[in-house]
Amino acid sequence: MLFVTLLHKWPRYFRIRNCVIKLMNMSSATNKGEFVRKASSFRNWITEDGSSGFPSAAGRYHLYVSLACPWAHRTLIVRRLKGLDKVISVNVVDHFMGEKGWKFDTSVPDATADTVNDCTYIREVYFKADKDYQGRFTVPVLWDKEKKTIVNNESSEIIRMLNSEFNEFCETDEQRSLDLYPEHLKKDIEDRNEWIYPQINNGVYRSGFAGTQAAYDVAVREVFEGLDRVEGILSTHRYLTGNTLTEADVRLFTTLIRFDSVYHVHFKCNKKKIVDYPNLWGYVRELYQHPAIKPTVNRTHIDQHYYRSHSINPSGIVPIGPDTDYDEPHNRDKIQN
Repeated sequence: MLFVTLLHKWPRYFRIRNCVIKLMNMSSATNKGEFVRKASSFRNWITEDGSSGFPSAAGRYHLYVSLACPWAHRTLIVRRLKGLDKVISVNVVDHFMGEKGWKFDTSVPDATADTVNDCTYIREVYFKADKDYQGRFTVPVLWDKEKKTIVNNESSEIIRMLNSEFNEFCETDEQRSLDLYPEHLKKDIEDRNEWIYPQINNGVYRSGFAGTQAAYDVAVREVFEGLDRVEGILSTHRYLTGNTLTEADVRLFTTLIRFDSVYHVHFKCNKKKIVDYPNLWGYVRELYQHPAIKPTVNRTHIDQHYYRSHSINPSGIVPIGPDTDYDEPHNRDKIQN
């Protein structure tokens, strides 16, 4: 009887074991059960003048992304906003993250093969850059085809490179002049990023992967304190820093678009949904409806990844809802500040 019970639980054991391995790769935990994300490893910079050793050029650089990952999603949005689709190529991994991490699988809709290095897993890309690499195997990855190495795997830095260092290659003058990190707003953008990242962007992960009730209680309270604060800002401002779309909005959007369908349930952030916040709900709809942003949102990859890849949902069942219409009129254009 004991053998039958163990046999019945064996598949669940392996799901939990594999998830623990993946989480150890992407984070560490304190003795209080707090989720702590590890820092990115490759931090080189592409510059327009080439002074960094990585000069901007059309066709030289390549992005590896997951359509499910909010950090990778940032880079896809900025790439589109700046009109760099033909300048920087992209490969997309499968939405399911198994024991070996992100995988390339052309049998999965909207996923691709690795057309640059012919790798099966993202981890192999890292080992091509550094055979002794011992860090995390994350996306996004910005790859240099000429030097055959990883330039950078920190999304916040990649989006700034895409924003400022490839202007001569943008498709239109409007895209060329678009600046998501303008000089006069840098202080405000940094101020928003400084608390939105720990409280909201990473806060949902701190809640979902908390190892103790106390750690969860702290993290989830901070998530909703952050959302309440954003709601207040958006009650008088169209965007986070005024009437101009900036990188702060891009960084927040990729969390908000996942919130009601994933984080609300899967990460136990269920005090409120985004649809319960009048200004946040209009704001996320406006950003979603932007012609450069909407094509980057893949609901299937998002939902399938979270609910099937994490042992906190051991059955792997993907919920059917919610029925959320992001195409409803937003009326945010009436706010002039």
